[in-house]
Amino acid sequence: MDKKLSQTYLEILEEELVPAMGCTEPIAVAYAAALARKTLGRLPEKVELTVSGNIIKNVKSVIVPNTEGRKGLQASLAAGICCGDADRELEVLASVTREQLDAMDAFLEKAEIRIIPSQLNNPFDIQVRLTAGEDESYVHIFSTHTNVVEISRNGERLLQKAYEDIVAPVPENRRELTVERIVEFAETVDIEAVRPVLTRQIDYNMAIAQEGLRRCFGAEIGKILLKSYGSSVHNRAKAYAAAGSDARMSGCELPVVINSGSGNQGITASVPVVVYARELGVSEAQMFRALVISNLVSIHLKSGIGSLSAYCGATSAGVGAGAGICYLYGGGFEEISHTIVNALAINSGMICDGAKASCAAKIASAVEAGLLGMHMNIHDSEFVGGDGIVVKGVENTIRAVGILAREGMRSTDRKIISLMMGSEDAPAGTGEA
Repeated sequence: MDKKLSQTYLEILEEELVPAMGCTEPIAVAYAAALARKTLGRLPEKVELTVSGNIIKNVKSVIVPNTEGRKGLQASLAAGICCGDADRELEVLASVTREQLDAMDAFLEKAEIRIIPSQLNNPFDIQVRLTAGEDESYVHIFSTHTNVVEISRNGERLLQKAYEDIVAPVPENRRELTVERIVEFAETVDIEAVRPVLTRQIDYNMAIAQEGLRRCFGAEIGKILLKSYGSSVHNRAKAYAAAGSDARMSGCELPVVINSGSGNQGITASVPVVVYARELGVSEAQMFRALVISNLVSIHLKSGIGSLSAYCGATSAGVGAGAGICYLYGGGFEEISHTIVNALAINSGMICDGAKASCAAKIASAVEAGLLGMHMNIHDSEFVGGDGIVVKGVENTIRAVGILAREGMRSTDRKIISLMMGSEDAPAGTGEA
């Protein structure tokens, strides 16, 4: 493989597979709030949060980690202001103390907090403005979880980055991804080059999966799967991934390694592959290569879909997992391509209605679709061009799904947010131009 392209793929993995604690949208709100508090230099009296509908959707029902069960936008804001370490970015709430939680509750009782729907078009918009006396700070995060485009204090801009108020285009280096090149990269990459990032992903994500099965979290989807359907590797792959989400959506304090900005997607793209690799007794190198395929296929799919939409991101990660497991069974480019197309035909259209306990069940469904897509290929069965949204050629089908999610489901996204907020009209800023 071309050295420059191989380096690009390695950089994509290093950019995407980073640690985060808790659901990434409330954490992004907490990060913005912590950064604004750091800039202000003292506790604010007034807080103004301007936020897009998709952020509201993904923060509304999920527990903020290290806050003893507190949930929602106000909790995310207050945690960032009173407890957050802005220097740790997506691990901003990793070191919360009991004293800080007490201070957070006291702050919530007396602070004036105002939440405003964003009027921007991009579905990912977080703006925090803090006021204390005559002093004011402002932080703007746009398009992705840690993309800070402005920091200011008392009108003086301390940081400013240009941005366009459009649904974010696919990053240039992600345009280099194709399934054929992903498989080639996975088969030729020096294992030592990917070992650090993948070892961390395995350690973190398997740990939270095991914690989800050990303790009582959320709807206990992982436990229910094992109790109801037994301990086959097929079921354990789903159960362990679901259990990781059970724990994460319910405020488990363990970090995860994310994929495409999402912890649930990071869990879905990795845990089933590890479960199968250990069951099959493959070498460590083969497991790493399968994880490279799973992660990059997930990123490839999600790049076309967009960071936040009405299309459930677990679907793309479940497809990635199916592709990685297919590799463990000896599949090459052709077999992996058929697995991807089959899985996309099965599960595309599963909606995203925010982060909450039911994400674990959606993950189980997404992994099932990936595995069914793989087994269809094993038994010489496949969906072909003209079968619904399936287009001839794996890249054409991936593009079709991206168009479906990014463009076709915009009005669906607005209606989902409207229903979740109990209003006839959704807040602005849901990504619809």
